[in-house]
Amino acid sequence: MKAEEKRQQESNERIRHWNRWGPYLSERAWGTVREDYSADGSAWDYFPHDHARSRAYRWNEDGLGGISDRHQKICFSVALWNGKDPILKERLYGLTGSEGNHGEDVKELYYYLDSTPTHSYMKFLYKYPQAEFPYRRLIDENRNRNKLEREFELLDTGVFEENRYFDVFVEYAKADVEDILIKITVANRGPEEARINVLPTVWFRNTWSWSGGNADCGLRTAESGAIEIECADYGKRRLYCEGEPELLFTENETNNQRLFGAANKTDFVKDGIGEYVINGNAGAVNPAKMGTKAAANYELMVPAGSEAVVRLRFTTEEIYRKVAKTQSGQKRIDAGFADFDSMFKLRKNEADEFYDALVPKDLSDDARDVQRQAFAGMLWSKQFYHYVVKDWLEGDPAMPAPPDSRKDARNHDWSHLYNSDVISMPDKWEYPWYAAWDLAFHCIPLAIIDSEFAKNQLILMLREWYMHPNGQIPAYEWAYGDVNPPVHAWAALRVYQIEKKKKGRGDRKFLARVFQKLLLNFTWWVNRKDAEGNNVFEGGFLGLDNIGVFDRSKPLPTGGVLAQSDGTSWMAMYCLNMLAISLELSIDDDTYEDLASKFWEHFLFIADAMNDLGEAGLSLWDEEDGFYYDVLHLHEKNYSMPIRVRSMVGLIPLFAVATIDPEVLEALPAFKRRLQWFLDNRPDLTANINCARTPGQGERRLLAVAYRERLMSVLKYMLDENEFLSPHGIRAVSRYHKDHPYILQVDGTEHRVDYEPAESSTGLFGGNSNWRGPVWFPVNYLLIESLQKFHHYYGDDLKVECPTGSGQMMNLWEVSQELSRRLSHIFLRGDDGSRPVFGEDSKMQTDPHFRDHLLFFEYFHGDDGSGVGASHQTGWTGLVAKLLQQSGE
Repeated sequence: MKAEEKRQQESNERIRHWNRWGPYLSERAWGTVREDYSADGSAWDYFPHDHARSRAYRWNEDGLGGISDRHQKICFSVALWNGKDPILKERLYGLTGSEGNHGEDVKELYYYLDSTPTHSYMKFLYKYPQAEFPYRRLIDENRNRNKLEREFELLDTGVFEENRYFDVFVEYAKADVEDILIKITVANRGPEEARINVLPTVWFRNTWSWSGGNADCGLRTAESGAIEIECADYGKRRLYCEGEPELLFTENETNNQRLFGAANKTDFVKDGIGEYVINGNAGAVNPAKMGTKAAANYELMVPAGSEAVVRLRFTTEEIYRKVAKTQSGQKRIDAGFADFDSMFKLRKNEADEFYDALVPKDLSDDARDVQRQAFAGMLWSKQFYHYVVKDWLEGDPAMPAPPDSRKDARNHDWSHLYNSDVISMPDKWEYPWYAAWDLAFHCIPLAIIDSEFAKNQLILMLREWYMHPNGQIPAYEWAYGDVNPPVHAWAALRVYQIEKKKKGRGDRKFLARVFQKLLLNFTWWVNRKDAEGNNVFEGGFLGLDNIGVFDRSKPLPTGGVLAQSDGTSWMAMYCLNMLAISLELSIDDDTYEDLASKFWEHFLFIADAMNDLGEAGLSLWDEEDGFYYDVLHLHEKNYSMPIRVRSMVGLIPLFAVATIDPEVLEALPAFKRRLQWFLDNRPDLTANINCARTPGQGERRLLAVAYRERLMSVLKYMLDENEFLSPHGIRAVSRYHKDHPYILQVDGTEHRVDYEPAESSTGLFGGNSNWRGPVWFPVNYLLIESLQKFHHYYGDDLKVECPTGSGQMMNLWEVSQELSRRLSHIFLRGDDGSRPVFGEDSKMQTDPHFRDHLLFFEYFHGDDGSGVGASHQTGWTGLVAKLLQQSGE
């Protein structure tokens, strides 16, 4: 067992709490719904970036490259000042939804370079300009651009010219559970010596102001160069600072005077350290050297091309004294760092050992780096997420009463929701809140390196303090009641399978727990989203934002009902996932065979509804085009029409596919009899689908919505480079719509869908995401899996042209590998040394201090593969780690 694996085992068995401390600090807590106490629900405006340095947060803390305990009582991060900025750089800056021409967007350069699952070793990089940070210009330039223009980025401002910036590396190494070594390396990349203040900062999350109480925790000077940290939950520990820097203390309390012109509760407030360092106001910090927020002020002059190192140790006094006692002839503050470098080297070597054992041997060094940084982004994106909706709705005892509008505010019908956990986030700046279907995809690559964490994440969303009593899974904090695709069962099954393959045994207890709760969620879908009881579903926007011709989550401008190809297909897939889980559980408990039969029946009804509704006239298959579409049904006019947008909506039916091996059927005779009964007695349901009647490769049976002819027809579109197939994966909308936009006129208003390969030209759902042409990893990953399942049944008997019209024939497994290769190569260096993800940015492509540091974007340009959207959404883009693991380069 590798050292990191041993730590994981000790943590999982609660022998030693290696995961007590981790990167659980958000990158942004301002501008969030949970901090919004306004009457109109305008979260971005109620708590803007300008307030963040001066105003205590109610729910979560944020910082720069920071860590906290898993309950976020104690926080640590790095603050910086280049001698020119008007404020300390304590957190990442970005534009709000109204400031950016494509919605909210972080405007910083930072990278998650490494981490182990227990965070025994972590590395973060922040690029800090030596010139004044261009806050105002970033706002003005983006506000002046329209939605057809690209975003104005930090590199565009010129502050990185002549490499006049600092690379600030923040590294952590755990010598023990309660002994964390911290190294901050500042590299001056510029041509001249430059000054920087580095302020390692420790503070307590403010848990006392809201009830009118006082802090039950505190910081004070323990000895020269050491800050003592004491709180009721963790007792005493210390932050030892090598070199005996000046120690500055204040309180994590709101500066009411600055923000609201009101009296302060204390003379020392949250922004006091910045006021002291930048403006020289000695009265802004506590001369008694005590408070609830403190920083060590290192004033460094870094020569051109050189580095400066700051070393700290966050530990207990007892551990520190043991290290210091072994040394002689040194100051005790320095003696306590004697094992610092050797411990960092050891933990880094252990991290290498852990990943070397996981990575396929034939991966290139470049691909290994891509995969490792993808894993790092996944692990760094864990965040303590705290939001008790009941308390948020009702307000706090010591605070002004909420406005009456709060009673009907967003999420008012989710008052049972009690969030106080470490959760995998899509992106800790742009999306510092969990999203249910994002989380499902996160768990696939996470299962490779930490299956226990992946399982716990999936179970968490089904807990009674998360899942709604009616069975709905919470979507995301802006609207918990929105509907995400039902992929939880798929993720649970895949995590189970990944762990089983790795460990040789599957966790059936986990699978059963998930299955029982998902029965409630499945029932919610059937009862709430099948409005007419005909097995055709209206899921709403389903996380695909602007993919439709109008907002599918609101009443249609046409009236009537939109029968959704994707919503119905997701439910068919859900049936097959639940069927597969019940079959797996039936091996040990034959009572699950009854449920397997039930999901088989559900699947038949849904698949039949998709393919042929007969007199109802709602078939989602368009015989003329040979493609699946949403169908608009106008009751009053007794009229139906397909919405002929060639989009991912028409490819999602391919996700509803599963195979059953003959040995499974033989082991489960009751299920086999029921399956055969339907085949023999309900030809009306089984005639239009792959109905499991005909054995395929290895005598397997196939269950799929798209039978062979329709599968071939859809693939003809999907693999056409003038339609869906890009050099970098499958586009969300066909390129056909570039010259042939879909236009629908309703009461004099034009609704349209164009091919938009990059940012969105509409403000639908905030305009920060675009499903009208770019490449998205989650749905591409599901397409790859689906093709593999079809190949599992058809084998080499089914081949298609790939690309369409090329004359090159491939079986479906080979097609899946081709798609995987195209996706992975977004990040890999090509023959010319460039990476598609960086687009035409020459600095990113060629600069040795940029070109190997990767950004895992939300989605990718449909033509050139460059990164678009949230720049750190390693969440589901982290699936590239799984693709490299299973398919190589």
